[in-house]
Amino acid sequence: MSKQLTKAEEQIMQVLWELNEASVKEVIAELPMPKPAYNTVSTIIRILETKEFVGHKPKGRGYVYYPIIEKSSYSNQSLHKLMNGYFGGSFKSMVSFFMKENKMDITELENILKEVDKNKKNEK
Repeated sequence: MSKQLTKAEEQIMQVLWELNEASVKEVIAELPMPKPAYNTVSTIIRILETKEFVGHKPKGRGYVYYPIIEKSSYSNQSLHKLMNGYFGGSFKSMVSFFMKENKMDITELENILKEVDKNKKNEK
């Protein structure tokens, strides 16, 4: 999966990941004010289907939509794109940047390192 989402598409995906499945109206209900038009959300969902992020099934006289791509898969791909695009593929450079720019404290860094270590152990 190497498809990127626009900001609007990602916003819709966040709702679908949260709800697991939803109609267009249910998606709109979860979006912040000002609410987008029904046709706008419907069009974005159809684009997400074309990109193979979303599937649908009939429900009543309409459809419910559900994510095909897991949030963790998309997050991982987006993080790698960020790391490769801005930090030369170096996790160390990326963490160093966030420590300097966001004034990350040592406890947060330790928690990140524990999480990375735990994930490495789970991959084995």
